[in-house]
Amino acid sequence: MNTKHIYKIIALSVILSLVSCKEDDKKITLNDATPITVSVETVTSNSDNSALTVSGSIEATNNATLSTRLMGYVDRIYVDVGDVVTKGQLLLSINSSDLKAKSAQVTASITEANAAFQNAEKDYQRFKNLFEENSASQKELDDITARYNMAKARLEAAKQMKNEVDAQFAYTNIRAPFKGIVAAKYIEAGTLANPGMPLLSVESPDNFDVMVRVPEHVISKVKPNMDVRINVSSINARFNGKVKEVSASSTLSGGQYLVKITLKEPTKNIRSGMFASVEFPTIEGDIASASQSIFIPTKALVHKGQLTGLYTVSQQNTAILRWIRIGRSMGENTEVLSGLTAGETIITSSQGKLYNGAKLNIK
Repeated sequence: MNTKHIYKIIALSVILSLVSCKEDDKKITLNDATPITVSVETVTSNSDNSALTVSGSIEATNNATLSTRLMGYVDRIYVDVGDVVTKGQLLLSINSSDLKAKSAQVTASITEANAAFQNAEKDYQRFKNLFEENSASQKELDDITARYNMAKARLEAAKQMKNEVDAQFAYTNIRAPFKGIVAAKYIEAGTLANPGMPLLSVESPDNFDVMVRVPEHVISKVKPNMDVRINVSSINARFNGKVKEVSASSTLSGGQYLVKITLKEPTKNIRSGMFASVEFPTIEGDIASASQSIFIPTKALVHKGQLTGLYTVSQQNTAILRWIRIGRSMGENTEVLSGLTAGETIITSSQGKLYNGAKLNIK
């Protein structure tokens, strides 16, 4: 063996030794990683005798979207979103120059019709007296009577046209229908308003309803005045509610029946548009079923894109990420439909960031 080959063998041995040292360092690093302190819970299955929970949104009991029957440019908007308004307060005005011109024309027509009516009335009274004195024929009285009635009708028509124009003026000045706050503004000053076009939205902040959709297989058991529990997760609050209305048809709601629920305990923190979950009481055999279900704390879930998972504890006391399929939510718990079985241990909270293979220190 020549010297050149000996040098190659020595160099290869050195490289293999360095690689082996690095692998040993990695193993030491992994083995020496600081355990993450976690809280765990053993999964159990329960008979699903729980209440039905459905999601919905909060709406103000008194709410109105204001519009106009006229076409015209918005002259001025007197309020901003969030302003408190009183009943009858002027909110928005629309240019009414053409309506004012029409009003002037109608006023002139009334003056003309009134003059014609007074003249016809005098002629009618005169001929009526002459007819009684046998100084006028029946035909002459009939003709004068017809003229008198026509003049009276024209005057009445002109007055009714005036009433119509005056009524249209109400649509140039948009006023608050009740005491509340301005919830939305859909138009700006100088913009052309069209008939039926939303201009402003006003709602009362004192009373709220929750609108939910209930499946058809349980709707027969939902009755007016039924007590329910309402959970508003965005403000971390729970309220008592009562079923106010139950829809009799699902034709326009995709097979779901609309149910309106009134909050018994309004709060200043509630705003219309917030999401809420409503828990109906248990109705055995209908809303509840006798099947075995698994519920876990919602806080244990991990969301990545469209996937939902959780961390379980392996036999080596390490964290394992498990992807699951979830179902309905009930308060602070969520139903697991697949991917988890009873008896497994899941991580409900941790004092550090979890990852696959992380060593655990269980409380």
